[in-house]
Amino acid sequence: MRRVLTQEQQGLFPLRSVADVVRLFALELDKKRPSVALLSVVAGAVEHSLTAVRPDADCPDAGDEHPSADAETVPLPPLEYDTVFALYAKFCSLVLDAVDLAAYDRSEGTPRDLVKRVSDVVWFSLARSYHKDKPHIQSLYSFLTGNRLDCLGVALAVVAACQVLGLDDVLLALSEDHAWVVFGPERSQTAEVTWHGKGNEDKRGQPIGVSSARSWLYLNGGAVTCNAHMQVAAVVASISPTISGSADSAEVSLLQQRLLWLLHDRDTLAAYPLALCTLAGLEEQRATPDRPKPLELLREAVTVARERYGNRHVYPYTTLGSYYYRKKQYEKALETWASGTEPLKHYDYSRDDEEVYKELMEITIDHIPHIIKEVGSGISAHSLIREPRCYLHLLRFYDGLCHWEQDSSTPVLHIGWAKQMVGCVAKFDPEVRRRAAVTCAADGDRTDTPTSVSDNDDSTPSVTLYSEKMAGLRDLLTSERFNPQAMSLQLTAQSQVSSRRRDDDDGRRTKRQRRDTGSAAAAAPPAAAAVAAE
Repeated sequence: MRRVLTQEQQGLFPLRSVADVVRLFALELDKKRPSVALLSVVAGAVEHSLTAVRPDADCPDAGDEHPSADAETVPLPPLEYDTVFALYAKFCSLVLDAVDLAAYDRSEGTPRDLVKRVSDVVWFSLARSYHKDKPHIQSLYSFLTGNRLDCLGVALAVVAACQVLGLDDVLLALSEDHAWVVFGPERSQTAEVTWHGKGNEDKRGQPIGVSSARSWLYLNGGAVTCNAHMQVAAVVASISPTISGSADSAEVSLLQQRLLWLLHDRDTLAAYPLALCTLAGLEEQRATPDRPKPLELLREAVTVARERYGNRHVYPYTTLGSYYYRKKQYEKALETWASGTEPLKHYDYSRDDEEVYKELMEITIDHIPHIIKEVGSGISAHSLIREPRCYLHLLRFYDGLCHWEQDSSTPVLHIGWAKQMVGCVAKFDPEVRRRAAVTCAADGDRTDTPTSVSDNDDSTPSVTLYSEKMAGLRDLLTSERFNPQAMSLQLTAQSQVSSRRRDDDDGRRTKRQRRDTGSAAAAAPPAAAAVAAE
C-alpha cells in the first residue's frame, strides 16, 4: 500500500473534536502530495455522522452559535483509526487489483487509455440506480460504504485512485459546474471522467473538444486546474452541512469553515474563486474573530476570477451581487450583477448551462423586480429609479444575457424573462431614459475588455451595448415615451425568429438536445459484472 498515516497522525485518533480533524488535515497538507483518498474518507465520515440520521430538533442550526464555539472543544462523534484505515485500505485494494500498470507505456506520462481505465474502475463500482443530486454523496466515504457518488465525487475518486497508483501527473480540473482531469507533459491533455447534469452520456476518456470552447460548462480556457493541495481544497469545499431542507449541522459548518481558513492561510485558495465564495458564506453565518470579512473574501474571489482566469467565471459576481442585495445595497447589487453577465459574452447558451441559467433567472425574475418595487414606493421613491447610472446597470445586465443567447440554438429571454425586463425598464423615470447615453458596438465586436457605466465629457452616464437584440431596442430604451408592448413583442419575436433559423440550420442537433434533457432525474451509470474482467 503506497501510503500510510504517520505516527503523529495516528496519535490524533480517535478524532473527537473539530480541532482534531483540522490537525489531521494540517499534517497531511505538510506533505508534498496530500492524500485525497484519506482526507475524503475522513471528511465524509464526519459529515455522515452528523447529518445522516439526526432529527432537526436535536441540532443547532449552522447560523446559531454552537454551545462551544471553540474548535478545540466542539465535540464530534468519535472517529476511530480502524474505521478510517479499513476504508482507505479497501479503496487502495479496489484500485490496485483492477489496474495493471505494466500493461501501459508511461514513458511520456500517463496515457489516455490508462486514465480511462481508472475512471472505469470507479464508474463500474457505482450502484446501479440512485438519485445523483442528493447531498452527502461527494466523498469516498459514500463511495466505499454505499457505492454512490455525484459528478464531482466521481472526478475526485478518479484523482484519488491515480494518486494510489502513483500517477501524479493526473490532476483535477474544475469549472463552475463540472469536473474533469488534466494529465501528461505540462498537463497539456484533458479527459472526461464523469458525467454532467441529468444525463448519463458516456464520454469517459474523451478530451475536452474544440466544440466546447464557447461553453460555460468548460469556462473557455478559464477552468481551475488544481495542484495537489488545491485538490484537498476541492474536497473541503464540497463538504455539505445539510441535514434537511430547513436545517444544517453547526458542527459540520464549523469544521468546513476552519478547514477553509487552514487552506486560506497556506494560499491554497488564492486561485480558487468558488472556495473563497464558500468561505465567505460561512463567515456571513458566523464570523471568525480577526479574519477578513465576507465582503473582502467575495471581492477577492471576483479579482481572482477576473485577473487569473480572464474574466470567465460568473458565480463570484452573482454571489457578491447577492450579498449586496441581502444588505439592501441595491445600486451595488445591480452593478455587480451587470458585471456578472460580462463573462457570458465568451459563451453560447446551451442546455448544459442549467445551473447558471437558474441562478440568473432568480436574479431576473425575483431579485431585480423586488429592488425596483422597493425603491419605487414610499420614502425611497426618489432614489434608484431616478438614477441614470442604475438604469444603465440594468441595461448592461440584460445586454450580457442577450449576448449569451445570440449565437445559441436555444433562446434565453423567453416570455417570463422578457415580461420582467419590460416591467423593470418601465418603472424608471422618463427623464432617466432620456439622459442615458446608450451606444452600440460594431457588428461582431466581442470585446474582452470589461464594460461598465462611464461618464461622458458632460458627466452624462453612458454604456455600450454589444448584443444585436439590445442594439435593436436602443431607440425604445432611450425614449421618454416608453412603449412596453412594442418592446415585449420585439424581445420575444427576435427570440422566436432566431431560434427557428438556428433550428433549421441544425435541426437534428437541436432535437437531440431536447431528447437528452427531457429525461427526469436520472439513474447512476449501470454497474458491470466485474471491472477486473475487462
